[in-house]
Amino acid sequence: MADRAGGTAADEAGERTAPPDRRVFAVAGLVFALLMALSPRYGFHIDELYFLDSARHLQASYVDQPVLAPLLARVSLALFGVSEAGLRLWPALAAAGTVIVGGMTARELGGARRAQLLAALATGTMPVLLGGAHIANTTSYEVLAWAAIALVVVRIGRTGDTRWWLAVGALVGLGAEFNHLAGIFGTVLLAAVLLGPARRTAADRRLLAGAAIAVLLVLPDLWWQARHGWAMFEMTRALNGENGGPGNIPTWIVGQLGMSCLAMAVLWTAGLRFLWRSGRPLWQCLVAAYAVLFVLFAVTTGAQVYYLGGLYVCLLAAGAVGLDGWLYARPGRLRDLMIGTAASTALFAMIVLPVLPPSGVAWTYGISTNSGETLGWPQLVGTVRQVWNGLPAGQRANAVIFAADYGEAGAVNELGRGTGLPTAVSAQNTDWWWGPGNPDATTVVAIAPGPDHAPGYTARLHEYFRHVRVAATLSNPYGVHNVERGGHVYVLTGPRRPWGEMWPELRHYG
Repeated sequence: MADRAGGTAADEAGERTAPPDRRVFAVAGLVFALLMALSPRYGFHIDELYFLDSARHLQASYVDQPVLAPLLARVSLALFGVSEAGLRLWPALAAAGTVIVGGMTARELGGARRAQLLAALATGTMPVLLGGAHIANTTSYEVLAWAAIALVVVRIGRTGDTRWWLAVGALVGLGAEFNHLAGIFGTVLLAAVLLGPARRTAADRRLLAGAAIAVLLVLPDLWWQARHGWAMFEMTRALNGENGGPGNIPTWIVGQLGMSCLAMAVLWTAGLRFLWRSGRPLWQCLVAAYAVLFVLFAVTTGAQVYYLGGLYVCLLAAGAVGLDGWLYARPGRLRDLMIGTAASTALFAMIVLPVLPPSGVAWTYGISTNSGETLGWPQLVGTVRQVWNGLPAGQRANAVIFAADYGEAGAVNELGRGTGLPTAVSAQNTDWWWGPGNPDATTVVAIAPGPDHAPGYTARLHEYFRHVRVAATLSNPYGVHNVERGGHVYVLTGPRRPWGEMWPELRHYG
């Protein structure tokens, strides 16, 4: 007897799912162990320094992300202090969970144990998973949320049990409280269900209840945004201006090959075909959502190639099921896939994980900034401290430290804590909303990135101060030309207007 989502009564009873493969949990454990073993290497990433700063300013939301990732950072500070390993525990757990979800998705799609294991291996070797989970920003949580949403949608499509829409709504809401992209995925998926054939089989009051749950969970974020001029929209426009446009569409297309290790691209492309040809409307909705989001992100945020990363977990699982018979028909096929996977994973690991000596990562920076943006922060703080201590005591009493970007401010505030440096302020993103420090400051110690990232910065400073002196140049001992290398620490005096009056003009998002 057919059920409401196009399956069978046997499906609903779970008779067509194989037993779970315990090796999936072993793969998840290996991924977690690898990430934790590498977690103390190098140093904090620029985003992590911002998140630690945000954790000390807990609020309902922020300009560029909701509250849950800073909240986890706050928990890390309480449990472990300022610790790379402590902060990175949460994304490592999220990555392990994502591997398990990958195996479970293959099982829901009808995969036997070997297909579940292949899906787990494919998920565990994804560069977007490994690189994103090494850094405690929002990427690892976003990938897990998208993968979990797709898993539950697959289950609804197999069993016809629309009670699971409540779980989908909860996952969309929680995911959106880590990263707004989960809300976009949920919205596109809802539209695909309501506008396509799945509407006849899977759209009922539980779907609407799930949507209501998602909205309720994001109300704190919406409340904060409404009270702060809907800053996330201005932030989005700024990011689209930096990363979107026709010139970045090729970057987006090529970048999708790096969402899985190169050898596994055959798996997720086969997964698209498997889902579309399944005849199950809800599974086809996942393909439709992928197509819509592929085009949307290509046009708007092309250089941010990882935005679709979470959906590849489902596609890899579908490919593992769809190609299972073909791979095992000839032993050489599976062997070749595993050799290619091992080779491409090793290559990507050198790019997105801190496996090389710090002095050997300069060549990776043009491909991925992950490792490069974790180097040089202690040296930056030491340079700022020298400049600050070089000021006469009377001048320091009426001075502030002003950072051009949130990473510089976070470095001073976290790595410089307890060294005599005052709290640094910045005008980038949410930092601007925390204020200028002393609004009557007459001396500003300003930190700015290198000229490639902050062109014309010295000239802009002259618009606000009569005297602009370069007191030091930023560097790192590893030769990595990251954002801060070649930047300067300035001493600014003779303000043309009170510092507090200048503050509204200094705000910038990006």
